Amino acid sequence: MSKSFLPLAALSASVFVVGTAEYLIAGMLPQVGSDLGISEGTAGQSVTAYALGVVIGGPAMTMLTSRLPRKRLAVGLMLLFAAGSVVCALAPTFGMLVTGRVVSSLSHAAFLAVAMVMTTGVVPPEKTGTAIATVASGFAVATLLGVPLGSLLGQSAGWRAPFWALTVLALAAAVLLAAVLPEQPAPATRLRDEVRVVTRRPVLLAIAATAVGFSGVTTVFTYLTPLLARIAHFSPAAVSGLLLAYGAGSVLGNLVAGKLTDKSLSATVRGVFGSLTGVLALVPFAVVWQPTAVLAVLGLGLLATATIAPLQGLILRYAGAAPTLAVAVNAGAFNLGAAAGSALGGVLVAAGALRWTGLAGALLSAAGLALTYLVLPRARSAARGAVATSG
Repeated sequence: MSKSFLPLAALSASVFVVGTAEYLIAGMLPQVGSDLGISEGTAGQSVTAYALGVVIGGPAMTMLTSRLPRKRLAVGLMLLFAAGSVVCALAPTFGMLVTGRVVSSLSHAAFLAVAMVMTTGVVPPEKTGTAIATVASGFAVATLLGVPLGSLLGQSAGWRAPFWALTVLALAAAVLLAAVLPEQPAPATRLRDEVRVVTRRPVLLAIAATAVGFSGVTTVFTYLTPLLARIAHFSPAAVSGLLLAYGAGSVLGNLVAGKLTDKSLSATVRGVFGSLTGVLALVPFAVVWQPTAVLAVLGLGLLATATIAPLQGLILRYAGAAPTLAVAVNAGAFNLGAAAGSALGGVLVAAGALRWTGLAGALLSAAGLALTYLVLPRARSAARGAVATSG
């Protein structure tokens, strides 16, 4: 067993806990609404509040904690997440529920940033892509298992029970991180160095590629269930099976992309975006026949999270010695892209164009691909410039 195994496993497990929280409540909106005396639509705003906390609060939290030793910060962020989960579990009103969700969300992007930076410190440079994918797989597994299992617990034991479960898991993760993470001092870089890196053109372009490219996935995925039911005419049981296959494919695709990123970052990021654009463009035509619909879902699953490792690798390449804030902002960009894609898909569905969400997603994915071509040719100069900012 390598020295990096336990730290990477602990970070991945912690990411799983944080990743489960984001969409957990989406499967329990009727129970939340009934208990707190609000509509399901109002209850759904707690998902929006969490997303805004990640996009806005995550980078702010990263800046406020930039001078703390990395191990201590990772443990502290998990304890903050646990505290937010307790507030949610005890919330007597919708306002208190939103408060708890926001508190938990503040640790989301900040923890992911710390996890990614610590990951690069426990593996050799040639294994960075694989290590990033290993840690990020916690999110894919959260989508595959954490969210549905949490929703099932909420259905049987009440909507507060999953938040108590998250609290226990977060506390266990904090103990595990404290036990196995190596000591890493606070970065030698100053906060202004971190800010300067984020505002440089190559880093901004890479973050934009994340937001725009990932929005193409969620334009389709958010409405995949009605697409498979209404257009492909799958039964509810078949749709559930396909969603499970999609999640399993996401886990596999993420890990494979990590290994490919170690071999060639530029070829991987372009290959994933190019393939994703093609699959999304074919979705409207594939869903009219069930066998091709199955292939489209499997292809989309394999490629959906395969963007994570190369895109985070892109950020780390250009951020040089001051990567923490850039990674946190990029984590927010994933959430911003998810929200934008879902909103665009909703507009199309409302307009009666459910079948054609794939074409809109393909255009967004192609735009993300185009942005990577603006970034990658400047890799060497960008990397030198980012390192220079820490001097």
